[in-house]
Amino acid sequence: MIQRQQTLWLLLASVGAFLTFQFPFLTGTKIITAQTQPVVEELDAGSTLFLLLLTVVSLILSTVTIFLFKDRKMQLKLSLTGIVLSVIILVLYILEMQKFEKTTLALYCILPLLVVVGYIMAFRGIRHDEKLVKSLDKLR
Repeated sequence: MIQRQQTLWLLLASVGAFLTFQFPFLTGTKIITAQTQPVVEELDAGSTLFLLLLTVVSLILSTVTIFLFKDRKMQLKLSLTGIVLSVIILVLYILEMQKFEKTTLALYCILPLLVVVGYIMAFRGIRHDEKLVKSLDKLR
């Protein structure tokens, strides 16, 4: 299980999704209408409810996909779902960025991109394994 490349890529996606809760995507000032002073806030995976839920689903999805190594077709579908979900999360980060003024991107803004890359590379590895198994079946 762990010796397969796609398992390592899915593990990278899991760790990246987990770390998005720990580290901010960006820091900036946000003006709240009830207050006159701008408030300095950080944008991370737990900032909004929708972003929180989608990130948790992505984390669970990548972890579950690791353990489905015997069912490559299901693993392929779940990896594709993870790619779509991760891209949606990136779009949500960009939409939330527009609510901030004077933003500063953190170094950890790379983490959501690592999740997308992890899913894509895992998808490629799973597809490669599936093609290899099909070609070996033709030889029998």
